[in-house]
Parts: sequence; C-alpha cells; structure tokens
Amino acid sequence: VSPLHLMFFLVSGYPLQLPYLSSLLSAFSLSLILIICFLCALCLKDDLKKKLFGQHIASEIIFKAVNGFMSNKNPKKPLVLSLHGPTGTGKSFVSQLIADNIYKKGMDSQFVHMISATHHFPHQDQIATYKVQSLQDWIKGNVTNCERSMFIFDQMDKILPGVIDGIEPFLDFYPQLGGVSFQKSIFIFLSNAGADIITQTALDFWNKERDREEIKLKHLEASLLQSVLNGFLPSVLIDIFIPFLPMEYIHVAQCVRAELKARGLHTSRALESKVALKLINFLQPGSIFSKNGCKTVGSTLHFYT
Repeated sequence: VSPLHLMFFLVSGYPLQLPYLSSLLSAFSLSLILIICFLCALCLKDDLKKKLFGQHIASEIIFKAVNGFMSNKNPKKPLVLSLHGPTGTGKSFVSQLIADNIYKKGMDSQFVHMISATHHFPHQDQIATYKVQSLQDWIKGNVTNCERSMFIFDQMDKILPGVIDGIEPFLDFYPQLGGVSFQKSIFIFLSNAGADIITQTALDFWNKERDREEIKLKHLEASLLQSVLNGFLPSVLIDIFIPFLPMEYIHVAQCVRAELKARGLHTSRALESKVALKLINFLQPGSIFSKNGCKTVGSTLHFYT
C-alpha cells in the first residue's frame, strides 16, 4: 500500500477494521522510510567523482560498498566502514555525501547520527555508563525507529579504551539482538590513525616519480591494519578499512574552486591559485603535502576574497 492509498481510505471515511488499519499503517510507515531513505547510486558516483578530490582509492571503494549494501534487500550484517587518513582529506565530507545520497534530508535527517569521541565520551571514570546507557541503549533505540539508520563516529583515534566495545554485537552477523535487527544499518568510523603510514606511502611513490593514481589499496592495507587495530574494534567486524591520501597543492586549489562556486562567487585559475597558496601549510619544508588539507578552506575563504 502506498501513502496515497492510505490517505484515500482515511479521508473517504471507508470503514476499516482495526487489524487491517494496523497493517495499512505499518505499510505506510515502511513506504515513508523508502521515500526518506533511498540510495541514488548514480548521484553518489557523480558526487564522489566531482566533489571528492585526490581520493581515487576511497572514491571507488566507497561507491562499491554503499551501492552494494543498499542494493541488497537482506544484508547479513550492517555496513561497517572505517575511514583513515590525515586531517582535511575528506573523511567527514564523504560521510556527508553518503548521507546526502541516501536520506532526503542528508545530514539533517533524524536517521543520521553523528558521534564525537571527545565530546560524547569525555570522562575516563564513566566508561561503563557510556558503553551501556549512552551508546548501546541509544543505538538500539534509533535502529528500532529506523532499521536504515546511519551512525558516524568521529575522532575514533581519541576514543577512550573500552567505550566502543559496547557496540561490537551490533556490527556482527546476528539476525536480531533483543528483538532488534541491525543488519540494514550503516556504521562509519572516522580516524586519523594510520595517517603517518598513508602519508609515507604516498611520499614513497612521489620520490620514485610514480603517479599518485598508481597507489592501490593493496599497497596500504596490511600496514594500515597493523597501525590502526590497537585498541580498535576487531577487524572481522569492519567490512573495509579505507585510506585517504594526503592532499597536494592541486587538491587544495580544487577545494577552493568548489567552495567559491558553492557560494556563487566568481572564480578563476589565478584566484584559486592565490587562495590555495595562502591557505596551504605544508607538513614540513620541502614537502608536497598540505598539513591541514582542505579542512580550513570553508572557514577562512572570506579572508582572501
């Protein structure tokens, strides 16, 4: 039954028995979720291609993972992505792109939840409370409301040891836990852990005069896993660890161009170059990589235009 069909029955005064009305309301609720939460696969692919700069590995993997998961009507476990890399490389931004292409209201959807490790779990002596009351019960309640909920955990490299253990069962292959199924939910973990390994690999390729696009997941996967797993979730629960490469000058300039266009401002190569050169802060003298990537472009652009 569609929302329009239910509205017809209710408005027309058509007599409905309670069991039938209940089934109609359930179907109506499901229809609303499908309207609010439906992946536009082509839109996501296009956004990753046009808006996410310098991240050929992440772009390809994320599209395949999200599209495959959302296309599966009966996934056996939730989608669990772990995004790693230096500051300002697009980890939070790509989470926004995913939300924008699944939920009608994007990051403003009531089904998208952002958790900051340092903000939500600040006190060492309250770890037990965080695990059960603040995290387990909260996630269970949200998934009860919408099985297609999305949870984004930021600053995972700064989370207190033990806090995240409380959600391990939710990420596994259980059909239900306490009467709730988590198999259609999405969990995204953002972390700077592994940034040094990723940056060094990118630098090695540059020193050998090899193209950045030649870097593949296989060049990073083993060392990245070893670097980030200490104190993190068991790797068997993570569907894939996704590396974000450090940003070069050209990528910062692309971010500047995108931000100027988004604000409806005039742009030119000369202006983009001028702003990018003022914003870029290299990791060290002689380095080709930006220390902050594109992180400060949006908040400081007005100083230079």
